[in-house]
Amino acid sequence: MNNSVKTDDIIFNFFKQICDEKNDKKCVDLGNEWIKAMESNLNNMEKNLDEKDKIKYKDDIQSNRIHLNNLKGNNSSEWREYATKCMIEILDNKV
Repeated sequence: MNNSVKTDDIIFNFFKQICDEKNDKKCVDLGNEWIKAMESNLNNMEKNLDEKDKIKYKDDIQSNRIHLNNLKGNNSSEWREYATKCMIEILDNKV
């Protein structure tokens, strides 16, 4: 099993946890933790890019930041719906 499959499994399980969480506050908290983790990943990736790649990936990074900002303030129903869509996408892209 390659590393990307393991990563997909971890992400899938995290989104499943969001979907399965019965407590609405905990569900929202999990979603907000997802945002924080992804923002941290973007910051680290951007920090490690050389200037040429920063320019090359500027729009992609900005698009991801906008996507994450749009998730802020989601309620539990919105998080469950988002997590479900992400899980479906992961399954659709499994090799």
